[in-house]
Amino acid sequence: MPSTPAYRRVLLKMSGEMLAGPGASGIDPATIQRFAREIGDVRAMGVEICVVVGGGNIFRGLAGASRGMDRAHADYMGMLATVINCLALQDALEQHGVYTRVMTAIAMDQIAEPYIRRRAVRHMEKGRVVLFAAGTGNPYFSTDTAAALRAAEIHAEIILKATKVDGVYDRDPEKHPDAKRFESLSYLEVLNRGLRVMDATAVSLCMDNDLPIVVFDLNVPGNVARVVCGEPIGTHLTSGS
Repeated sequence: MPSTPAYRRVLLKMSGEMLAGPGASGIDPATIQRFAREIGDVRAMGVEICVVVGGGNIFRGLAGASRGMDRAHADYMGMLATVINCLALQDALEQHGVYTRVMTAIAMDQIAEPYIRRRAVRHMEKGRVVLFAAGTGNPYFSTDTAAALRAAEIHAEIILKATKVDGVYDRDPEKHPDAKRFESLSYLEVLNRGLRVMDATAVSLCMDNDLPIVVFDLNVPGNVARVVCGEPIGTHLTSGS
């Protein structure tokens, strides 16, 4: 297991679907416990880490809108799904002795703190893992955009984009066995090729703030620590190719 971190402060972006494990939806206890151990291992290395989790394992706003719901209404429901996921991850982390704080973009004082940038930074400086819930608090913005926004606000050094594949491909590797994996890409290449790494708003925000992204496979045990220690895995997105 790597032990020398290359970054001081990172933001981990996880899709809600990752929490479902082998299932199609919901939260798989064994899966979320493994993710909690991985996050805890990174925190034990002295790295300040915060997390943005999607809500697609419970409810996705775009899916609701495609079935006739009002888009804003559906997006707010999706934001609440991310809160559920963050609370589940908080419970798993604290079972492993990792101090956490859930901060939401939508006020719900009984279960989480409101998002305040300076307070979030202070929590991380004190060694707590901060879980950012409810996206940006606004409809029409994805949790990818929320991750880019929060990473820029708290001065994270890199976004760790956790997926089910080992990087970015020119085509869907599940449908095309000959798909090519990229070791590195520029933000403009991602946008011009229409690669589905993060949505265009999130990529543009990272480009404007020169915020690197690494896309990697979270299903490989120990990969979060490997990325944090600078090992050459996944696909790296930067201002230059």
